[in-house]
Amino acid sequence: MKRHELTRRGFIRASAAAALPFIIPASVLGDNAPSQRITMGFIGTGNNGTDWMRDFMRDERVQVVAVCDVNTEGPGYWDGTIRGREPARRIVEEFYGGRSCAAYEDFRDVIERKDIDAVYIATPDHWHAIIAIAAANAKKDIFCQKPLSLTIAEGRAMSNAVKRNKVVFQTGSQQRSDVNFRRACELVRNGRIGKLHTVRCGLPGGWPDFGHTAHQTEPVPVPEGFNYDMWLGPAPWDYYCPARVGVNFRWNLNYSGGQLTDWGGHHPDIAQWGMDTEYTGPIAVKNAKGVFPTDHPVYNTATEYYFECVYKNGVTLIISNKERGGVTFEGSEGWVWADRGRHDASSKEILESPIGENEIHLYKSDDHIKNFIDCVFSRQEPIAPVEVAHRSITLAHLGNIAMILGRDLRWDPEKEKILGDPGANFLLNRAYRAPWVLET
Repeated sequence: MKRHELTRRGFIRASAAAALPFIIPASVLGDNAPSQRITMGFIGTGNNGTDWMRDFMRDERVQVVAVCDVNTEGPGYWDGTIRGREPARRIVEEFYGGRSCAAYEDFRDVIERKDIDAVYIATPDHWHAIIAIAAANAKKDIFCQKPLSLTIAEGRAMSNAVKRNKVVFQTGSQQRSDVNFRRACELVRNGRIGKLHTVRCGLPGGWPDFGHTAHQTEPVPVPEGFNYDMWLGPAPWDYYCPARVGVNFRWNLNYSGGQLTDWGGHHPDIAQWGMDTEYTGPIAVKNAKGVFPTDHPVYNTATEYYFECVYKNGVTLIISNKERGGVTFEGSEGWVWADRGRHDASSKEILESPIGENEIHLYKSDDHIKNFIDCVFSRQEPIAPVEVAHRSITLAHLGNIAMILGRDLRWDPEKEKILGDPGANFLLNRAYRAPWVLET
């Protein structure tokens, strides 16, 4: 994405060195010397970005040198916790004993810095593609929160950019680093429940009420220090109100896809892992039913949803807020279920069945952040790579399209097109507000 009007590239080059930390404590010498550390910039510190930033800093192989957010400082969490780029900067500088951390409003200022190895992206969904593609084109490794994209076309462009630039990309689908999900998928992949025929993903429904901002839907002045036009970015212009921003963005289709996409990067991702379909997708989406309330001035995502994804191998994946929470794999000889922190099976024999040395052993990660950092050094693919994340969130995007249109879809997972339905294909992408464009 090229700058329109003023570019700060020259300023960045001139001042990047001044922003680097020169005072290196003894604790980072030897194996943790600066040459052995990954320099990172954090883009999006309004909600969970700051929490994840703290976790990254605990790994001595990481040095955070820049933070970025369109909000200078203000309540950004449902409990009123103060968030933004300045609080994030203070956290970093305190953690590193006062060493300088740059704070930016514009993500391009982070990406243009030659001294930054990797970026973390925790913006609203409608910004993920633009920022991630720019970062990949700048040869930055990327940790991007889920859901990967706002649209299927964005996800394809992101995956292509990562592959083209040979950068490491980890998606924040941290359930892949949970032993319970991995164990459940290994039981399924090794035939412990017989022939798999049905998978059920139970996700949350409704719109969570985050208290102090959720009901503030009337237009009000934009708070000082908050670049609302930049927050909207490629999304259509609309009036500012607290219910639109912060964690509430998830309940508006211009910025996200509701609970379905919020959780679509989690349980459906595990379903595809266990089904061995993580690099492909269904051939049809059927029986889609959704409740999209029309009487809320800001929120318009589905509060209830149900749809079936039918695969070429005959397996049906059901995604709904009415199913048991987590992922349930059903086969001819039993079932296996997994959720965060636990898993179960239809019999003790299945549950405790050992996975033999010559059987399928899935990618093992017990720490999502550590796995990413390991892969930045090794240049290996992490446990939640961009193509897998794209294929997983495609299910949620197709479900939303089918529910909005109220009809079945025939999907070509190779060409990533909806067959025989030009109107549905139109919804695979979104128009961007000028001057933003999706680079492909």
